[in-house]
Amino acid sequence: MNNKKIVLILLIFVIALAGVGCKGKGGFKKLFSKEEELDIIKSDEYDFEVTDDEGMRKTVLYFKDKQGLVVPVMRKIPWEEGIAKLAIKNMIDSPEMRESVAPTGLIPIIPAGTEIRGMSVDEDTGICKVDFSEDIMNYETEKDEESIIEGVVYTLTEFQAIDEVQFLVEGKVVPTMKYGADISNPLKRENINLTGNLDNTRSKVVVYYKGNNLEENYEYFVPITIPTLAPVPNIYTALETLFDGPPTELGLSTDIPEGTNFHGVDVKDGIAYVDISFDYGNPPDDNTVFNDMLKNIGLTLSEFDEIEKVELLIDGKSLEEAGMDFYINMTIPAFANEY
Repeated sequence: MNNKKIVLILLIFVIALAGVGCKGKGGFKKLFSKEEELDIIKSDEYDFEVTDDEGMRKTVLYFKDKQGLVVPVMRKIPWEEGIAKLAIKNMIDSPEMRESVAPTGLIPIIPAGTEIRGMSVDEDTGICKVDFSEDIMNYETEKDEESIIEGVVYTLTEFQAIDEVQFLVEGKVVPTMKYGADISNPLKRENINLTGNLDNTRSKVVVYYKGNNLEENYEYFVPITIPTLAPVPNIYTALETLFDGPPTELGLSTDIPEGTNFHGVDVKDGIAYVDISFDYGNPPDDNTVFNDMLKNIGLTLSEFDEIEKVELLIDGKSLEEAGMDFYINMTIPAFANEY
């Protein structure tokens, strides 16, 4: 064998080694065999801890309330390789986790005893394959099934590297869950807490209403997907739906005071100018009312990427022009709920 052939073989070998060592964005390896078997990515066992120490990442996890609605909560977890797996682990039901989230009035969504056998992300497609033990099927109702799917998909797709989630059970893709939910293909985030029927509608909007746990004296914002007749999802329809109030069957509320009317919205340079009026005459002289209202409006508008701030108008006038002399936080909230 001449020197040129030896050099060529060595070059090919070096390139092959480099390819094996590559990592995709987000710190997850793309490691699949020819048979597309899931490579098990190990991570250390962490106890969940909420601290302000360095090395913690603000991460949105999804829990559920007593009627099964899925609720986003920002919590801090250790920023380590394998953090997406750690996020899901901190949604598994256990006495310790129930105690940890008890002050929120929420409960974990993944059945007790469930193990995450492995997780992997394809950097090219953004598909996350997560392999659960068979305990993932230990739930009681169809609503529990919906909560598990929505909670896992929405939590994982909070990470930039993940666009879709493929469920596996004991290393295999299964066609459906117990009550018929199709998990045979990767799932995107859509229709969180869907209410109503999509059959005769043209679009849908996500509106944030408020849930209440009176026993624990805790309130939380809940995203609700509502079908509409609008040709496409739009800011006006979302706000109109918010001001109309939540569907009665959900038992939710808003921070929009009764008697508040929505007249329209104009968007300019990332600011949504929301025009309102009050049936009872003069607006409330209370900055808490306006700040609460703006958070409720801001969360609903957070579903639209172009909106950065919200400014309220009263009968077409700015709050200052309307005689309101107090501080209002106009920034779109980063998180619906924090704990």
